[in-house]
Amino acid sequence: MKKYLKITLYLTFFGLIAILSVNYYVTSTTKKNIYNSLRRFPKNDVGIIFGAGIKGDQPSKYLKDRLDAGILLYKSKRINKILLSGDNGSEEYDELTVMKNYCFRHGVDTTKIFIDYAGFDTYSTMYRAQHIFKIRKATLISQKYHLNRAIYIGQGLGIKCAGYSANSGEYKGYKYVCFREYLSTFKSFFDILQNREPRFLGNPIPINGTSNYSKEDKR
Repeated sequence: MKKYLKITLYLTFFGLIAILSVNYYVTSTTKKNIYNSLRRFPKNDVGIIFGAGIKGDQPSKYLKDRLDAGILLYKSKRINKILLSGDNGSEEYDELTVMKNYCFRHGVDTTKIFIDYAGFDTYSTMYRAQHIFKIRKATLISQKYHLNRAIYIGQGLGIKCAGYSANSGEYKGYKYVCFREYLSTFKSFFDILQNREPRFLGNPIPINGTSNYSKEDKR
């Protein structure tokens, strides 16, 4: 019994060391690419906004702040196009319609909005950004806790990334999502090593081509 307890303790210890080491590496190699304001923020052709939950037909605070940050960058001419990526898995839960309607209502030209309907996680979003939308350089827009991982994945897949922090005020459950990010970052490290392919791909929609924004959807 003691033998198995020791083995469990050793495995737990080395597991924690591995998780902390990977997170330190990811953070230290990406933090220089994260910006908190428009000052000295580099221009990019496209900004990627990640889904972050909805409440009915309204974005959650996490998502609203990401959308507001992306719209600010667009109106400030720091980006020319926006790629919205999120969960469109069912009629009852449709992040993308909420996201694109919000951008439209706040003055973003719909010909400049592209939609990724299968961005079910950060890795899938970045993989599809490269393989489906043919993006080679992008601004990633999210809360700061998430940007290190997103940038790391993007760079690992060959996309030159800059991150713009959408943090604004306090967030419910922020400490929890920061803790969960340690495990997500650890997983992403192996996703990059394995060059994992997302479940859903599809036909190319080049970011330099025609927008796939559907004008038939509700606004």
